Amino acid sequence: MNCIKFIEKYVKKLKWYDIPLLKLTVFFATLFLVTAWAGFRNFVLGFEWYWYLVLAVICVIPLFKKMFFD
Repeated sequence: MNCIKFIEKYVKKLKWYDIPLLKLTVFFATLFLVTAWAGFRNFVLGFEWYWYLVLAVICVIPLFKKMFFD
């Protein structure tokens, strides 16, 4: 089964609160890794702050296109 078709099949089963719960899960899992694993913490904190800003802007562009231009 194609990965996209697999995801589309199971997304229909989700409730409105499942996506925010997934976001919180990823957030807290990342915080766990930063605090519990020194190698991951050093890797994450080794980048300058502006790289995170650039990645955030790149990730939000498709959402803004859907929200304002479609």
